[in-house]
Amino acid sequence: MENKSTEKAGKQQENTEVQKTNGPSAPTSSEEPRWAVKNTFPANLVHYADSSEVNAMDSRDDDDYMNNIQKADVKKQSMKGFGDYNNIIDYIVKITWQIWNEKDIGMIYDTYSYGVQIHRGGVNSHGVNEVISGTMQTLQAFPDRSGVGYSILWSGNDEDGFFTSHRGRSIATNMGDTLYGPATGKRVVFRTVADCLIHENKIYEEWLVMDTYHLVQQLGFDPIEVAKRTAKQTSKLAPAMSFNLTQTAEEGLPPKEYIPASSSFEIGDFMLEMINKVWERRSFNQVKTFYEKNAVMHYVCNTDMAGHSEIQGTLLHLFASIPNGKVLLDRVTCNKKGSDDDWDVAVRWRIQGVHSGIGYFGYPSGKGIEIHGINHYKVRNQKIQEEWFLFDGLEVLRQVYTDHEDDNDGDFSFEDGNFTGVS
Repeated sequence: MENKSTEKAGKQQENTEVQKTNGPSAPTSSEEPRWAVKNTFPANLVHYADSSEVNAMDSRDDDDYMNNIQKADVKKQSMKGFGDYNNIIDYIVKITWQIWNEKDIGMIYDTYSYGVQIHRGGVNSHGVNEVISGTMQTLQAFPDRSGVGYSILWSGNDEDGFFTSHRGRSIATNMGDTLYGPATGKRVVFRTVADCLIHENKIYEEWLVMDTYHLVQQLGFDPIEVAKRTAKQTSKLAPAMSFNLTQTAEEGLPPKEYIPASSSFEIGDFMLEMINKVWERRSFNQVKTFYEKNAVMHYVCNTDMAGHSEIQGTLLHLFASIPNGKVLLDRVTCNKKGSDDDWDVAVRWRIQGVHSGIGYFGYPSGKGIEIHGINHYKVRNQKIQEEWFLFDGLEVLRQVYTDHEDDNDGDFSFEDGNFTGVS
């Protein structure tokens, strides 16, 4: 990346990173990307890396990572501009520990770009001060927050920039007030995934998905009432979705079929074909093709689905809410786990459509909605063995109940993206 400035380090970096990523199965500079010739998804979508280059998390918590890895086993990557960190996983784990467990809020100034962009569903925020504010609001509400069950996927290098997809599960006690309501003293568990673009010790862009619906439920508040209040408070901040039936269904044309480049297994092809057949084309019978018989899906609200039938039913319930929904993929990150048949994969996705069916989001509202999600997959022996499926249901309900025609009747409204007070 020739220009290290904030303006150049965001989307531009993500679009070019794949061309210089030295991961397994990644194309060489003289070879056209295998997925670029397909008719469904954009080029520069799939990124690769090898887990053997780092000390992978693999669902351990950060305390275990920091205290139980022997010095002789520490993997060293080139980390120019990052200081003393050993590799990109080491960087993410240690700054997370320092900020959240040690409550060193000032480290955010050192590790986030001044103009960082934070994406939380349909609402964006800009600047390091927003990160500082959100972190302090979370810690005052949940001062004992601790993280367990982490996993971090990655790609890139220190020249062009790194990408990480950080999955975590937090346990905390609500000891302080939140924007959802007064402190309840209740113990809660909530899941998050944060995708980050990083260069020379600075996070330039972050996509954060959190199971806020489940958090609000555990606190004892009504998610619909919270969504209505939040919608009113953010009506000027988040523009209304303008999707209609014609736009989302592409004038009635069926989704194009993804044709893999080879008959042999290739993880990028495998994931794109699965999304195309199961998600885009709604061929839920294809779950049997891509998932192990006893595969487990860890779904929102801390619910687990096991086996083909339950996974099919879960996907059907979600897509029934937006039967004309259009699937958009933003990034697929593939980490090799020892063999060409075994991979960990992160997929960042969006579904745009009209809330016109009865399903996960209740009775249809006729509103245009966009669901933002990040999924992690464990692919073993060429089949999905385990999946972590995450989107923010409260953010979708906020869209459903947002009415831009009404004013706020004098109620307080937010002028920036930190409207939840939880990050």
